[in-house]
Parts: sequence; structure tokens; C-alpha cells
Amino acid sequence: MSTSEYAKLADAIAADIVNGVLKPGDRLPPQRAFAYRHDIAVSTASRVYAELLRRRLVVGEVGRGTFVSGQSGRGVEAPGEPRGIRIDLEFNYPILPGQTALIAKSLKGLDAPAPLEAALRQATSVGTEAARNIGAAFLAQGSWLPDADQLVFAGNGRQAIAAALAALVPTGGRCGVETLTYPFIKGIASRLGITLVPLTMDEDGVRPDSVEKAHREARLSALYVQPAVQNPLGITMPLSRRTDLLRVAEALGIMIIEDRVYGFLDDAPPLAALAPNACVVVDSLSKRVAPGLSLGFIIPPPHLREDMKALVRSGGWTASGFAFAAAQRMMGDGTVAELVRLKRLDARARQKRAAEHLSGFEIRANENCYHLWLTLPQHWRSQNFVVAAARRDVALTPSTTFAVTPGHAPNAVRLALATPAMDQLDTGLRTLAAILRAREEDMESTE
Repeated sequence: MSTSEYAKLADAIAADIVNGVLKPGDRLPPQRAFAYRHDIAVSTASRVYAELLRRRLVVGEVGRGTFVSGQSGRGVEAPGEPRGIRIDLEFNYPILPGQTALIAKSLKGLDAPAPLEAALRQATSVGTEAARNIGAAFLAQGSWLPDADQLVFAGNGRQAIAAALAALVPTGGRCGVETLTYPFIKGIASRLGITLVPLTMDEDGVRPDSVEKAHREARLSALYVQPAVQNPLGITMPLSRRTDLLRVAEALGIMIIEDRVYGFLDDAPPLAALAPNACVVVDSLSKRVAPGLSLGFIIPPPHLREDMKALVRSGGWTASGFAFAAAQRMMGDGTVAELVRLKRLDARARQKRAAEHLSGFEIRANENCYHLWLTLPQHWRSQNFVVAAARRDVALTPSTTFAVTPGHAPNAVRLALATPAMDQLDTGLRTLAAILRAREEDMESTE
């Protein structure tokens, strides 16, 4: 069966789901029965089911089969909510043993009447002068020291990204992004009416010539990139690539949105250190501290600051006063800096464990980061591998989640190493290694 014919069969089932012929919870036939009914090979039926999984129109349930998921109206593919699975290699929030005690010590006294009253007041997009000064000093890296008067705050990193995109790219406009990128950028762009344009990457990150090519085809209003500890590939751009990318962007008049949420794990300074007026830096505390205590940072050039402030306010993205108060304490007294130091050590230890357990398989890793990219053997496909892992209580993320262009995802998965305890991480990695050595047809991933 040709690719177009197998895709047509998947489209036909998708249409039945969208039109209500197949309803949420309906069970699809086993792949062998489906193959017999349509007079196709079982391997082709597996491709059809994998395509439906990729679109998140169906789910595979352990021991039961493949069911219509009811998510066809969701629109843009993005990671789901944490599922409570035993070994979580999907969500990447590092929580260290003992870090809660460090945070509690820093926040001691915040529940007293006077500081609590101040923390519960309505905050603004620019915080206080003290918060800006502490934030600027905290974010400084290498030769880069952001101007405190330029800081704008949001509730979290996603809101900071949304404000930056809205400021730089008009509705109907185009933004260049890495071919494999932070998944939530897809949903943000969709809601803003922005088209994401995938840019070719190599081992050093986005290729400048791909920016030129995309801009020639139709104007790019901005670029969204992760120059340090890229998600999902872990790439940190070398200085030569940074310089070349900035040169091309400047020549074409394209602003860069620089996502540094994972940048705290690496010593590389931001692109803004080389070209402060060409970059909007976005950052967040959630990875450094914890997902339940977040604050987003936006550092725009002077001519964009008022736009950023207005967009944060109009979008309802202003951080809470309590988040400001807690973040100011933890950044000011060195608590966050200590957490960063400990998490850098922790990330390296986890990467070492992963390298040991996955020796002999094709992985792309950065010793400084909390995730790695695992290219699957030819006998496994991404979505089915994820289902097989989930059946063994291990959650991970398929490549389709990170791909900007549907149908163009490599046969790979991302492993987030941050969340499990070390013994759970060892168990999860051993489990994945065993699955990798088995054959997909032996595991019946979706039946």
C-alpha cells in the first residue's frame, strides 16, 4: 500500500471520529481484524493505527485495545496533563530531596501579617524597583547584565513567550522555529493566529541558511529559538553559530525570541549578550525552583518594553503578588542560586545513569541537561514505543509532540530525566532498554 493510500485510510477513520460515527470510548478492532477487513497487511494496519495515535484520535489501553479518545476537537497537539504514572520520564520538573526545606527557610516569616498583606496586593507587569533590581542581578550571566528598568514580569514562562510572540508577530504572520521545538509554542501560535515555519537544524542548532530560505519564501516576522540546552535535543549553540545566526537575522531585520528556561543548566551567555537590541529574552523560575512556584521574565529592547507591558496586562498574564514576594526572597538570599548549583550536579548524575543503561542505543544528550533524545531502532515506531512503555508504567514523549510539521517527526522519543527518584530512574531506564531489545510485534503495542 502506498503512503497516500494508507493515509487515506487513516483520514477516513479520522473523519468518522470527527463526524461522530465513531464516538469517544468506541473500541477499534484489533489490528489483525482490521487488516483482514480491509484486505491489507498487518504492518499497514499498524501504520494506520500509529497515525491515529499520532493525531491523538485514539488511545491504547493496557490489555483492552485501541479506543477513540474524544480529543479530535482539541486542535493543536500538545502534551497532556501529568497522568500519575509510576515512573514519569515525560514531564521535566526537577525536585531535589531537601529542596523544600531550603525554600521553607527562605520564605520563613512571609506568613506574618505585614509581609503577607503586601504579598497579597495586586501586582503589576513591572513589579517593584526592588524586584527588578534583584531579578536583573539574578539573571545576569557571563558578560550579560540585563537592564533592571527593562524587565517585565509574567505569571510563568509560557505567558512570557506568548507576550513576546504577540508583540513581534502580527496575526497571520510567520515565525521561524526549530524543526523540533518546545511543544507549547504550537498552541500559543495557533491561538494568536501565527504560522510557525520549521527551520532546518544540525548538530549546532538552527542553520542560518534555513532562515534566509524561509524568509525568501515569505517574510518572517521573528524567530523563536532555544540557544542553550534546547528542548528536546539538548543542543547548546557554539559561539560561531550564534554569531552567524545573529548576522543573518540582523541583515533580514528579524527579531529573535530567545527562550532561556533551560539556560540555567549551562554557562553559555544569551544571544542578547552579543545583540541586545535584536533579542527578546524570556525566562522562568519553574525549572530552577518548582512548578508550583513560577515567575516569568521578559527582557525586551527598550523600544518594545511598553508593548510587552501592555500585552501582559491585556492577556491577563500578570504574576501574583505572592509569586513576586516569594521569588524576590529566594533570588535575593541565594536560595535559587543554591538550587541551580545542586540541580546542575543532579542533571549530570542522571545523564550518566542514562548513558550507562542505554549504552549501545542511539542517544543524543548534553551532560548539562535533564533530557535526552533517543532514536529508536528500525523495528520500533515512536507512538507504539510510547504505548509499550506506558504499559510497563513508564511515561515518555513521542517525537510527534515536538515536530512543527505533522508527519515529519523522526522515529524517536524524548526522555525527561528530572522527575523520578534515582532508584525509579534506574528502573525506568532498565525497562526501556528491555523494550528496545524486543520487537514491536511481540508486544502488540496498541492491541
